Amino acid sequence: MKQVCVIGLGQFGSHLARKLARMNCEVLAIDKSDKIINDIRDDVQQVVITDVRNLEALKSVLVPDIDEVIVSLGGSMEASILCTLHLQKIGIKRIRAKASTQDHAAILRAVGATDIIFPEQETAERMAQRIVNPDMLDYLPLSEEYSVVEISLPKNFINQSLTQLDLRKKYGILVIAVKTPEAHQIQFMPIAESILKKGNTLVVMGKEADIKKLRKSD
Repeated sequence: MKQVCVIGLGQFGSHLARKLARMNCEVLAIDKSDKIINDIRDDVQQVVITDVRNLEALKSVLVPDIDEVIVSLGGSMEASILCTLHLQKIGIKRIRAKASTQDHAAILRAVGATDIIFPEQETAERMAQRIVNPDMLDYLPLSEEYSVVEISLPKNFINQSLTQLDLRKKYGILVIAVKTPEAHQIQFMPIAESILKKGNTLVVMGKEADIKKLRKSD
């Protein structure tokens, strides 16, 4: 079972902690507020009330071999920087830290953060993509060029197999999964003979320009 610590239980941190616990992670939730800790106590495996700006306090509840720590203290730049620095001193190998600005992110990286989280920017990016592209059901950027996208099945793909469509050759697109939302079914890495049916959605990976061409093929 993956061991994860979430520090800072605002809206983002508390949602993340609960979701991780539901996904069978062993979650340690840390905050300085008694009320917030009491609200989440029954939803995660372990809770601690402490001031994460104090190195000795963090040392008393965290061990270096925990899989990763998420620092969700976006409301206090000083606290998130100090906490990240302390985690690095403790020897935590994977530290994901929430940042409010690019300068904040640069400081967090400098003191030990291995990954930076921009929840608002990421949510805004995904929402903008869905507004501009109504048939795009979800969007995950992998790099400046490549993305993973869930799209509605184009009408001219219905009742055709992946072999017939040959999306890899025509568009440079890899089909990662075929979903049937109404039946709550997901077929990961579908075989080439899979027949696409009305109501299916495709989860595809490729260059954004190629995905755009695919979406316009209907």
